[in-house]
Amino acid sequence: MKLPVSLLLVICLWSSGSLATELKITYVSASQAALGNPHDLKLSPDGKYLFVSDVDNDRVAILDPESLALVAEFGADHQGGTHDVDFDARGRAYVADTHNNRVTIYDMDGTRARLVGELGERIRGPEGVLAHPNGRIYVAGAWSGNVVSFQDGEVVDELGGLSSPHDIELASNGDIWLADAGNSRLLLLSEKLEVKRELGREQYDFNGVRYLDLTDDGMIVAADKNNHQVKFIAADGSLVHVMGDGKPGRGANRFRTPEGVEIRGSELWLSDSGNDRIVKYRLEIE
Repeated sequence: MKLPVSLLLVICLWSSGSLATELKITYVSASQAALGNPHDLKLSPDGKYLFVSDVDNDRVAILDPESLALVAEFGADHQGGTHDVDFDARGRAYVADTHNNRVTIYDMDGTRARLVGELGERIRGPEGVLAHPNGRIYVAGAWSGNVVSFQDGEVVDELGGLSSPHDIELASNGDIWLADAGNSRLLLLSEKLEVKRELGREQYDFNGVRYLDLTDDGMIVAADKNNHQVKFIAADGSLVHVMGDGKPGRGANRFRTPEGVEIRGSELWLSDSGNDRIVKYRLEIE
């Protein structure tokens, strides 16, 4: 069913008991490309392309971020269960090649990718990767239950004792948000992988929270997979909105096992994974 662009949700955001502002969420469009269980999303550094971890097709699918049309792909001849993508300061792409227990590294020329290396030490089933401005590459090993930090290809730090950790995203001050999916919580980590804060299951009713991104003002948008919801958490930790009614569905504000999240300014892209599609929304804070 094609939904109208004008469909609008208006959410009042509250802070310290008083009305602060309004968040408007407008449905824009959904992809028509043949995707299979798409997971995390990442815009190219120039913003021209949306890189999609297309798990069931063992590839990175590259979409036009405006039309959501498929424009290119790579990796299907050597990747297995692709889950996440990130870019470093040089524009190289780092891809969580999950079923091959590695992160593959590519030199990018527009949409053309050339495999130039890999990372695999002390990680199994990587499902999250972050190329940090500090020059380190952080990898979440979902099967090994850890996060490993690499510098110049060598392991320099490790955090264990996790359960199916997934996404790793950068906070504005250089800290790192981690989705510890099996424990249904988000953790704020230092660059040395020290736990600084926890957003837990009890407060947010998480059930397998997977991937996330942050708005310019520090609001977390997290895909709560098993609740079929996307949750908006303000920088102060308050839960300000939930998209999805907790039941699997298809349509504006409805999802089936959502996974990926990408934000650029007022634009929000989500992987409606169980429905094999990418959906786009517009955010406005007034």
